[in-house]
Amino acid sequence: MKIELPEGAEAHFNGSILSISGPKGEAKKAIKHHNILVKIDNKKILLESKSSTKEDKKSIGSLTAHIKNMINGSQQNHTYTLKICSGHFPMNVSVSGNKLIIKNFLGEKISRILHLKEGADVKIEDELIYVTGISKEIAGQISADIEQLTRRPGYDTRIFQDGIYIINKDGKELK
Repeated sequence: MKIELPEGAEAHFNGSILSISGPKGEAKKAIKHHNILVKIDNKKILLESKSSTKEDKKSIGSLTAHIKNMINGSQQNHTYTLKICSGHFPMNVSVSGNKLIIKNFLGEKISRILHLKEGADVKIEDELIYVTGISKEIAGQISADIEQLTRRPGYDTRIFQDGIYIINKDGKELK
């Protein structure tokens, strides 16, 4: 499988770590597949396998998708959008340092706190939260963690709509 690098992107393979750098930053990924060889020629990344089993073909397909996401992240950041929905009790959401703090969720006296992972930026504008990062995995995980922070199991979400919900996953609108 061949993956072409766009203008302004560079790739380096050191041991088992593939790093792709671009104008927005550098993305790194450890490749731990024993049967797959990674080579870099000029502006191309080559993925080869020693045998052509189904598992190797699936692994190459997955690695290709991960590498394309790394290239897109180094060229332009991955952005997730979340919406703050509060019906009766006004919810206060703030970011301080590496913590996201939710106050007054459904009238609770104790704040809900999420420790944010390194590698993504979280910005709050009115009722929208923007999570941007070079790594799609980290940005998506932080977005999912924020959504899970206000989850209430056992309640019907059609009736009890208070919470924080993902409305846009890296350019894909959710309904």
